[in-house]
Amino acid sequence: MQWNKTSRFSRALQLIGLCALVQGSLSRPVLAQDNAPVTLTLPAALDLALKQNRDIQLAQLAVVDSEHKKQIRNESTVLHLTELEGVVFPPGSFGSPAATGPIPPHTLIIDQGSLTAYTSGTGLAQPLTQMFKIHASNRAATADVNFARIEVNQAQNEIALRVRQLYYGILIAQQKQKSAAEEVDASQIGLQENTDAVARGKALEVVALDSRAALLEAKQSVLTQGLQIHDLMFALNDLLGLPLTTQLQLSEDPPGVAVSLPSREECVRIARDQSPEVRAAQQAVEKAKAGLTAAKDAYIPDVTGIARYSYQSGVPLLVHNFGTFGVTFTYDLFDGGRRSAEIGESRTQLAQAELNLTKVEEAVSVNVETAFDKVEQMQGMVGVAEELLKARTEAARVADRQFEQSAALASVRTESAAKVSSAKASLLEANLGLSLAEGELKRAMGQLPR
Repeated sequence: MQWNKTSRFSRALQLIGLCALVQGSLSRPVLAQDNAPVTLTLPAALDLALKQNRDIQLAQLAVVDSEHKKQIRNESTVLHLTELEGVVFPPGSFGSPAATGPIPPHTLIIDQGSLTAYTSGTGLAQPLTQMFKIHASNRAATADVNFARIEVNQAQNEIALRVRQLYYGILIAQQKQKSAAEEVDASQIGLQENTDAVARGKALEVVALDSRAALLEAKQSVLTQGLQIHDLMFALNDLLGLPLTTQLQLSEDPPGVAVSLPSREECVRIARDQSPEVRAAQQAVEKAKAGLTAAKDAYIPDVTGIARYSYQSGVPLLVHNFGTFGVTFTYDLFDGGRRSAEIGESRTQLAQAELNLTKVEEAVSVNVETAFDKVEQMQGMVGVAEELLKARTEAARVADRQFEQSAALASVRTESAAKVSSAKASLLEANLGLSLAEGELKRAMGQLPR
């Protein structure tokens, strides 16, 4: 008996030390206490995240970068010559009249141009046969832009779901902390009753030690939930693009009534059409097809119509401003099998993209099936939690009546009230879990989980 008392007393001392350690960590100044709390509802938090989240902003910038890949070109040159060729006229080249003598009277050298020449021209090249290749390149570029936009939608869906998870996680932790605080009150009353019973000789000392350990465990639960709330608040602030020290006061309204979902088969069909993963895989197939078309078009000769307007200074026998018009023809007679290799590589990439599309479609179907099963399971858990709350509420009512009739101790009454609070926390957790499951199903279907 003495050994049992000692072990329980040691356990109580260990719990006291643990609570003191956690309390010391909570006393550190992590959040600025002078900041005014920000009141948020779930819709407001979702809107704030979609506007300010950095991951979404980066994805949107990627779309802009894909849409503005254009180029304007101008060619200008400066040349310096070491020596110029001139036109030489010997004396008398134009005759030798008696009145004037030889014309010219001495050797005449006329330089051609200047030692330093300047040219500048802006031209327009109109591809003709290359239009087939350009069309394929445009298809590939369009696929890149579409893929960037899909990534924005995917980032928005992921962020919205993450906001819901953190928001509901904070509400659940706060409710559990409240329940644990009521458990602390009940344990304190029970400890006082057991201590009085030990003093009157109606109970053994081990009963008081057990009550002391139960009180410390309840305090430990309060502190643990406080730490969890602290971490979740930090994560939510970062997700919303707010300063990490912002104090958030979340609306405690329970989630709305569960929305009516389509049938399981309809959910799978919608996911195969709208899921960002499937759409991204489809764009990869389109890009691979465009690459294969471009590789085949490499066998077509390049015929280009050109028009250029130029200015020059210092070039012999040319006016300062002149235009150039014409057609160029280019064709590789022998490339060592390069074009054939590119076609083979493009066909392999297309086969890989098509296989990946099939794989993604199957994976999305599995995800929808799993999410749908989770929704059904959470609906069952909500029903059980509601029945539990009814039972706990009735038990608390009976305990109140027995306490008023002096048929039950105060600790029984407070313990029943604490169990009602715990049942409310379980019901809230089940409802929030159901809402999260519906959000996960929407995200799997390619819809924004609001």
